[in-house]
Amino acid sequence: MSVAQRALAVALALAACRPAYTVQTPASAPVCSDPAGPAEAAAPAPPAGTSEDVAAYLAAHYTKREVRIPMRDGVHLHTAIYTPKDTSKTYPILLKRTPYSCNPYGEDKFPSRIGPSPIFLRAGYIFVDQDVRGAFMSEGEFVNMTPHLAQKSGPNDVDQSTDTYDTIDWLVANTPGNNGKVGLYGISYPGFYAAAGMIDAHPALAAVSPQAPIADWWYDDFHHHGAFFLPHTFNFFAAFGKPRPQPTREWNRRFDHGTGDGYQFFLDIGPLKHLQERHLHGEIAFWNEMLEHPNRDEFWQKRDLLPHLRKVAPAVMVVGGLFDAEDLYGPLSIYRTVERENPGVFNILVMGPWGHGGWSRTEGDRLGDIAFGAKTSLEYQQRLELPFFEHFLKGVGAPPSGEAHLFDTGAHAWQAFPAWPPPAGTKDMYLGEGQVLSSDVPKARSGFDAFESDPARPVPFTQEIAAGMPKEYMTEDQRFAARRPDVLVYETPPLAEDLTVAGPVEAELWVSTTGTDADWIVKLIDVLPPATGAGKGERDEVKYDKLGGYQMLVRSEVVRGRFRDSADKPAPFVPGKVTRVRVPLLDVLHTFKKGHRLMIQVQSTWFPLVDRNPQTFVPNIFKAEARDFTKATHKVHRAAAHASRVRLPVLGAAAAN
Repeated sequence: MSVAQRALAVALALAACRPAYTVQTPASAPVCSDPAGPAEAAAPAPPAGTSEDVAAYLAAHYTKREVRIPMRDGVHLHTAIYTPKDTSKTYPILLKRTPYSCNPYGEDKFPSRIGPSPIFLRAGYIFVDQDVRGAFMSEGEFVNMTPHLAQKSGPNDVDQSTDTYDTIDWLVANTPGNNGKVGLYGISYPGFYAAAGMIDAHPALAAVSPQAPIADWWYDDFHHHGAFFLPHTFNFFAAFGKPRPQPTREWNRRFDHGTGDGYQFFLDIGPLKHLQERHLHGEIAFWNEMLEHPNRDEFWQKRDLLPHLRKVAPAVMVVGGLFDAEDLYGPLSIYRTVERENPGVFNILVMGPWGHGGWSRTEGDRLGDIAFGAKTSLEYQQRLELPFFEHFLKGVGAPPSGEAHLFDTGAHAWQAFPAWPPPAGTKDMYLGEGQVLSSDVPKARSGFDAFESDPARPVPFTQEIAAGMPKEYMTEDQRFAARRPDVLVYETPPLAEDLTVAGPVEAELWVSTTGTDADWIVKLIDVLPPATGAGKGERDEVKYDKLGGYQMLVRSEVVRGRFRDSADKPAPFVPGKVTRVRVPLLDVLHTFKKGHRLMIQVQSTWFPLVDRNPQTFVPNIFKAEARDFTKATHKVHRAAAHASRVRLPVLGAAAAN
């Protein structure tokens, strides 16, 4: 056994002996004896992950080859292949397909990152990166969220499943030293290509890991239940969406806002259509299409990947972040769909305390002000990701045990479940009089809380001055919002015992408005205990813990009111009429600890994260005029007949109302 093989064996043995059903923090984790002995334990670690280390290691131990792989319709896709120089054995292929460039280009140039994580470098794989159709150095036309063709009648009927199939077919036949098995992975847009590529899977495709995958742009990234995520969408397409007249190795320049203050920049723009007139000038084709399709019509429906996730690869590991500001809907929905439509397939879900791609790009020990007590990314890489691919591509070791592996973002510990969501009770928390949040069912015949919503003074989504969407907003202290008169706040007393919420959360609001349209934002918040003095600082002033009284955002979501009943057939509100609006907040695993408080905030603006709703119903909200933007008074009702509530899936005895 080589030194590298012994190091890998130690890593896999350590992963196997640490049970996944409850992965404790390092201080209390069970210690596993080293089966290989002291010499093996001293084997050198993989490169640390710096640009120089990874690139130098690749140059010394891998041979790079650039090829143009033909697709069935004659289009060629630029592909970079990195093969170990050690030819004494065969290796599986790990494929990533991306619209974000497989640079650096040139067979003597090596990238600063390769594979799912640096620990794969010494494990023994053939790494393959590919520019997808129409991107960078590949031929063809780029189509955003390429619609899947369920029926194909000839070689010109192509989509991402056929391009993946043709790529794998060529690689297995033309890459020396491969063992005939292929793994597919990717994060974000590459996660979409991984999910799309496992449909009608090639026989050699043995394992797939869609990570933060996009599933449907009506719920991922750019829309949330019809609400338009403005800075994220604009900033992305202002660069990525520019036309590519011919293959290129160069990225487009990012948009220059002329200021770091995104709130003021987008407020000064006025109606959304002014972005087109002042900055985009009709050059971004997909932006133009979005503005012509404000409802979830056929344009968006055919870009929904979920109905097509059948006949997938035999092993799937879906990965996402519980604090992913971009693609949270995708991993949860893809996991559930694969589970439902592909009985017999090995299919697991991993959700950690991460922002977008945090399991690969950060140590995962914190997000913003919130620390999680462990380097969760390394734990995931060693205990779940590497063993998954090692087992299904090499037959080494056992696959991860347990159906779903999630990190409890309140208790700061990994948990594994035989199914997700796990069996749980239901706890309804009602929005009550006097800003009280309670499990007591309202009995009053009338009651509401009202606020004025002014599009000219929208509630900011973050305290940070930023031109984009900082990932830290997903755990940010919400005291800045709670102090606004146009944000309703409901709070429990300090909890007498721990309360673990595990599964999908949904708010049911009964609302009325003086306008004819409105957005509804609901936040689930963990309020930490008050601060206590922590010593004296300068001039004998007492210092306090920053987290004392911190209102940690656990989950938040928005519904554009016109889509409350139908995403493709919007309808106005009738002024003054009490109307139900459901707000799905997706899945959480969070323990609200004893002594903490549970808080719900409700508001109607969230700027500039979500574009401003004019509060006047217009056929196409993207074409609203300045005169359409009006103040409105919104009411959230809390009487017995119209009891606004948040429904929590709760584990244990706390489920009883």
